[in-house]
Amino acid sequence: MTASTLSGRDAYRHELAHLAAEDPALLCLEADLGGKGHPFQAAHPERFFNLGIAEGAMVDMATGLASAGYKPFVSTFAPFAALRAAESLKLTLGYLNAGVTVVAPYAGVSGAWFGTTHHCLEDLAVLRSIPGVTIAAPYGEAETRAVVRAAAASGRPHYIRTGRNAVYDSLPFDGELPGPVTWDHRGEPGATVLVSVGEEGTRLALEARERRPELGHAHLVYLDHAHLSLAAEELATTTGRLVVVEEHRAEGGAAEALALLLPGREVVGVNAGHAWPTQGGDHHEVMAQLGLDLPAVLAATL
Repeated sequence: MTASTLSGRDAYRHELAHLAAEDPALLCLEADLGGKGHPFQAAHPERFFNLGIAEGAMVDMATGLASAGYKPFVSTFAPFAALRAAESLKLTLGYLNAGVTVVAPYAGVSGAWFGTTHHCLEDLAVLRSIPGVTIAAPYGEAETRAVVRAAAASGRPHYIRTGRNAVYDSLPFDGELPGPVTWDHRGEPGATVLVSVGEEGTRLALEARERRPELGHAHLVYLDHAHLSLAAEELATTTGRLVVVEEHRAEGGAAEALALLLPGREVVGVNAGHAWPTQGGDHHEVMAQLGLDLPAVLAATL
């Protein structure tokens, strides 16, 4: 697997532009964040639509396009996709089961200095409560491209969560698509197993294993109920504590879901807690304000 050169949100744009060269049904809709030099707009201008800051209307428009046989991908900041357009997502992805893929960059607090209006620590809780939506939080360029390919081929509703500009190398996975669990390391017998979710959760888990190589590390890409149920079956074969690391609130995240799926197992969450950032800073500094940093992960493994 080659080293990554693109962030998750840029990998999405490039992969979709590449796929659209072979599939004329693919469309790209953006809510005023396409930016100069968007690869899909450059390659397929007749299939690129900038809807402005009208996120709900963008999702509704995608619903109509999907009913006409197109495969629309829509993208905007995670807080505006998952929260501002929540009703449209419920009806489009859930009730109508429309083949629309929502790609949501700036998830978690990757917006950093943009402040609370541009942070989103609640999206997994919202989307996981809508039946039938495939939810993915890929780590790195290769995973993101694979998830986008799978969404385009499936024709089913998807929500894909990415960060802002961070570039990471994906963990190696077998086949065309990561499975329910990608094992970085299974750990020593009885050792705590880190369970990483998304870009920053995986970064922190990898850093924790550098400090404590005996720990296990299971990486999750898909976070909807169906995929987490499969992941839980595999995690149940381990014996140590499960420490789930995710850039999300405690409520509605992967740790809470796995605790319900694995009764009797000790499942600990390292997450963004219940506070609001009160100061500016870069992405990692804002995470640390919320108690989501390497010391917190290492403390949870003890």
